[in-house]
Amino acid sequence: MTDQPQQDLLDQDGMRARKFRTGRTMFALMMREMSTSYGRSPGGYAWAILEPVLALAVLSTIFSFVMRSPAIGDSFPLFYATGYLPFMLFNDVANKTSTALNHSRPLLRYPAVTFIDALMARALLHLLTHTLVAYIVFFGIAIVLDLQISPDYTQIAISYLMGGLLGFGVGCFNCYVMMSFPVWERMWQILTRPLIFISGLFFPYETMPQFAQDILWWNPLIHVVGFLRKGIYAPGYTGDYLSLIFPILTALILLGLGLLLLWRNHQSLLEG
Repeated sequence: MTDQPQQDLLDQDGMRARKFRTGRTMFALMMREMSTSYGRSPGGYAWAILEPVLALAVLSTIFSFVMRSPAIGDSFPLFYATGYLPFMLFNDVANKTSTALNHSRPLLRYPAVTFIDALMARALLHLLTHTLVAYIVFFGIAIVLDLQISPDYTQIAISYLMGGLLGFGVGCFNCYVMMSFPVWERMWQILTRPLIFISGLFFPYETMPQFAQDILWWNPLIHVVGFLRKGIYAPGYTGDYLSLIFPILTALILLGLGLLLLWRNHQSLLEG
């Protein structure tokens, strides 16, 4: 009878040790990812901020010549930032997660590093990076252009968490498919190129023809972008078409399927 409490304490200590080890492993993987992604290029981490700023400057300049004002609000940079930044969040998290196991293949030979550690570390780093970039870009635009905005931070957080979860789900599923069928990596890049045009970056959902709305509502990124615009342009932009359940359900289905397939096959995929 006296052995049971001691066994329970040992089990609890072992669980805490595993959690601590997982945290240390993910932190080490994130530091490694930072050095490999940004540390080897001139400018380093600054490019994470400069790249979207330059892209927004180009988009704003081009469209200002053909349009008097953006579809929402009065600022071209702010309007395109609300479309471009969440799209790049999804795209970056999905692409980085899909190549996480190949990227960390040598480290996965060690028992302390699991395939889930590699997936989560890469996705979390790029989610945090894009969140920081969005904070800097939006406040920079508001200060430089002297814009009077009253953002709804709850809606903004929903957009970024939804975009990150969707990118992670797509990335986990693609990680299995790309490792099983390497040609899928190139096909995925080709098939997803039109996403930048059909995700509401340039034209809000409400301004599209009805037949386009009926089709594009099923694009989860339409909702990710819409929630961010609802947060930035609050309270004027309502986004009546937005769904919270559909993008999250899509992300969870892909995430569950991807993790299940990787759990059953990651060893053979890494050895292949």
